[in-house]
Amino acid sequence: MASPSLVWLRDDLRLADNPALRAAIDRGEPLVVLFVLDEESPGIRPLGGAARWWLHHSLASLDDALRELGATLTLRRGPAERIVRETVADSGATAVFWNRRYGGAEREVDTALKAALRADGHEVTSFQASLLHEPWTVKTGGGTHFSVFTPFWRACLSLPTPRVPLPAPRSVAGVPRPPASDDLVDWDLLPTRPDWAGGLRDAWEPGEPAARARLRTFLHDDIGSYDRARDEPSAGATSLLSPRLRWGELSPFTVWHAAVEADGAAGFLSELGWREFAWHTTFHAPDIATKNLRRQYDAFPWPRLKPSELEAWQRGDTGIPLVDAGMRELWHTGFMHNRVRMVTASFLVKNLLIDWRRGEEWFWDTLVDADGASNPFNWQWVAGSGADAAPYFRVFNPELQAKKFDPHGLYISEWASDAPTEPIVDLAATRKAALAAYEVVKRSSPVSG
Repeated sequence: MASPSLVWLRDDLRLADNPALRAAIDRGEPLVVLFVLDEESPGIRPLGGAARWWLHHSLASLDDALRELGATLTLRRGPAERIVRETVADSGATAVFWNRRYGGAEREVDTALKAALRADGHEVTSFQASLLHEPWTVKTGGGTHFSVFTPFWRACLSLPTPRVPLPAPRSVAGVPRPPASDDLVDWDLLPTRPDWAGGLRDAWEPGEPAARARLRTFLHDDIGSYDRARDEPSAGATSLLSPRLRWGELSPFTVWHAAVEADGAAGFLSELGWREFAWHTTFHAPDIATKNLRRQYDAFPWPRLKPSELEAWQRGDTGIPLVDAGMRELWHTGFMHNRVRMVTASFLVKNLLIDWRRGEEWFWDTLVDADGASNPFNWQWVAGSGADAAPYFRVFNPELQAKKFDPHGLYISEWASDAPTEPIVDLAATRKAALAAYEVVKRSSPVSG
């Protein structure tokens, strides 16, 4: 029998527009399709609870789809460099294919593995699949990476049109005897004691078929009102595609070309651009989840943490209606409207004076769409310490935000009708305290913006 090829899937859990899978199929040999749950390699960040729930169901959906086409999904757990090499040896594969990742720790794993496999005589090929433009291809006139979104996105739009997405394969020839695989259930990705995922099950259907259906529905029903209504949390105008892109159930190329054909898509396409900007920034600053991009913010005088205030924020018991509605939506569905994310984050950082990293960690654990770039990037944007960040002195007033974007109280009544009515802090007083702390940073080092 001919030597098989191995396709290593990561955050690209799809059949359509999957360049690594397509290249392996075109090679004409039977395939081993592998997913590795790696929470052991140095620097790899373990998944949060909501992300683990999504991953379980997305992998189950992908395995079903592969079986219909003639292959299976091999599941193995452990440090990826060792596990992939073992699977290559077990299967006798002579060629290995994957789509590129852009986090620092992930790139280190992939680079070391590629070198080791090639030293063993294997063919190894990687592909662009999760970003419209590679991070090293978008540069300023001076040859550096961008730190401001508008010129970054303008530069992206001046580049050649993103490639046309690849069709899904009609068949996948799996090896007759696949390598030994873990049982997905044994990975314990689903919560059981207690089972807190009822709201996630009500809100979401992970997997590529549901992702493609959601894209069609959004472009047919909502794209026309997106620019007008996307900031209103009760309007239902958001795409809900972020977890699909995070897990690669849809490629950005698929979303881009489908949206371009729809009327009024410019604002939505810029949101794809913001995702690109987050990943390009992370490529150049891989410690974005733990260190301020603008290092002058290292001097910020965070006061001693008050656990009761952090817990009230996490539970949605702050007495600030829009904040509580957002935090309760997050806990119930694993998602929060983007406008409300900004408000809840600003409240934590600038009214409670709690380090943005504590909020980022909570979102990492509770969001189904939390990824290694967008989650910390957006938290740093709100905190004022990130790329193209909102100035620290821009403090979102949650009461004014509610009047502007939830004027009839529909969102608040849906999610926080029984929330406390007594605020845990005074908004005006805490804003003054935040600005006073910001002055410390300004005195220690000039802060632009």
